[in-house]
Amino acid sequence: MIRAILAALLLLTLGAGCGGDSAAQEPTPPTLMYVSDYFSFVGADQEGRVAFALDNNRGRDGEAFQAEHFAMLHDEHKGWMDVVGSGPYDNLKKKLDRIPDSPSFQFAGAPEAGFTITSPPNQVTLQIHPIPMRHHRTDGKSRVWMGSASAVLTWQGRTIRGRVIYEYLAMPEFNRLTKTYFGLWEEFQGLYVLIDEKDDVYLHSQLSERLAPLVGNLAGFAVLNEETDYLNDLDVTVLSRGFALGLYRWPTAWRITWKGNKGPGSMTLTLSERKGIANWVIGGFSMGIVRGELSYDGRTWPLYGLAELLM
Repeated sequence: MIRAILAALLLLTLGAGCGGDSAAQEPTPPTLMYVSDYFSFVGADQEGRVAFALDNNRGRDGEAFQAEHFAMLHDEHKGWMDVVGSGPYDNLKKKLDRIPDSPSFQFAGAPEAGFTITSPPNQVTLQIHPIPMRHHRTDGKSRVWMGSASAVLTWQGRTIRGRVIYEYLAMPEFNRLTKTYFGLWEEFQGLYVLIDEKDDVYLHSQLSERLAPLVGNLAGFAVLNEETDYLNDLDVTVLSRGFALGLYRWPTAWRITWKGNKGPGSMTLTLSERKGIANWVIGGFSMGIVRGELSYDGRTWPLYGLAELLM
């Protein structure tokens, strides 16, 4: 689960131009392609904290185009909520560069300029301020960039202010929606965390050799007062694990250290709730809620956020 400062960067081969008038000189669009836009929101109002994750995937395989949503919503006091529209849907307009609308979710704007997600069936509207790029990697023609910005989630009459962490991913010659890739996920732990209800931190740790050239084994950033603070010399240690129905164990607590712009920093996080999504015996997929504490620059802040676990 993991996601071009401009939408035109989505497809390098599609966006690149050739001189001349001959159609033969035009680049051939890739016939196998995968693109993803992932939004992770955490915020709070007077009724408590809410977390909302929406992963929007689409792909091309030959002349066939696919699309799917993966959506999760968690209320601090009510737990995991049902979300209408999570799953595959028809990509009738054959869109790759932008997220195609579905019956359950509609999209307006561009992440780098301001973005709105609406879902009438779920009584959800997510308004996101322009997202600056805070992390960027390429591997050949594959590209990932990440950023974060303030956002407002309207849900069931509540107005919940918080932050969105955004991930964009584009991979030609790949499409997990139509093909099976063994060894794609190994010990992936993605943490999308709100700092003191006004800033954010993202990091991941993973061991997949297939994904490492693009996403790295360890990566992350923090945002304090809208300034990006990079997590250098990042170390993620799993302190404890819990039972899983397979040949693996779920991580349940972490200690994380790094060197930032203002010196050494550390976090401790504990998994307080977990929702199982899939189990393959040799691995599994879960989403969870994490709580903890961040110490940095002589100060300490409370943490609350989402964990994405692909073992």
